[in-house]
Amino acid sequence: MRWLIGAAVCQVVIAGTYPAHWWTPVPQDQRASWEILPQAAGPGEVIVSKRNELGILSNFAATPFTFRGKRYASVEGFWQMMLYPEGPRDARALARGIAWAHTRDEVARMTAFEAKDAGTLGEANMRKMGIDWVTFEGRRMPYRSKGKGEHYRLIVAAMRAKLAQNPRVREILIKTGRLVLRADHVEEADALAEWRYCEIWMAIRRELRRD
Repeated sequence: MRWLIGAAVCQVVIAGTYPAHWWTPVPQDQRASWEILPQAAGPGEVIVSKRNELGILSNFAATPFTFRGKRYASVEGFWQMMLYPEGPRDARALARGIAWAHTRDEVARMTAFEAKDAGTLGEANMRKMGIDWVTFEGRRMPYRSKGKGEHYRLIVAAMRAKLAQNPRVREILIKTGRLVLRADHVEEADALAEWRYCEIWMAIRRELRRD
C-alpha cells in the first residue's frame, strides 16, 4: 500500500512536467528477481527503469562510445572488460588453473546481462588468484577502493563519453530535471562510489544545468 500512496503523490507533483509513464505501475508478478519497479519511487524520485526510455542511462544500455581510441558497446562492457587479461603476458593470463571464457575485446563488445555475466566469471577468477586489482592500458588499480580512486575516475570518464557521443542519453538525462534518480535494482548497502551510477548522473546533470 505504501508504494501506491507514494506513486500517487509523485503523479500529483510531476503532473504536466514529466512523462507519467515513468511511474506506471507494473504488476508484482511481472517483476524480475533483481528489479525495483517504477512505482517504488517516492515523492520527487524516479526509478531508472529498463522498462522505459530512462533505461538508456543504465550501464547496461547499448550506447556505443569510443574512449581513448577504443570502441565499447556499453559502459557495462567497459567496466567488466577491465577484469580480463590485456594480453598473453598479463599475469592473469599466465596464472595456472585459470580459464577465461572470453577475451577482453569480446567483453568490450558486450551489453546488459551478457557483460554482467562475463564480469561475474572474471571476479570468480580474481578470487581464485587472490587478486583485488584490474587493469586499464597496462596500469593496475584496486577494484573496490573505498576512495574515489582511479577505477572510479575511469568509470565516470566512460559515462561522460557515453553522454557526449549519444545525444539521446543527454536528452533523457536533461529531461529528468531535478528528480532524484534511483536504480532499478537492489544496490549493495555499502556500494562504493562507482557503483552508485545514479549519483554520478545527478552530478553530471547539475553540471549540464549550470552550463
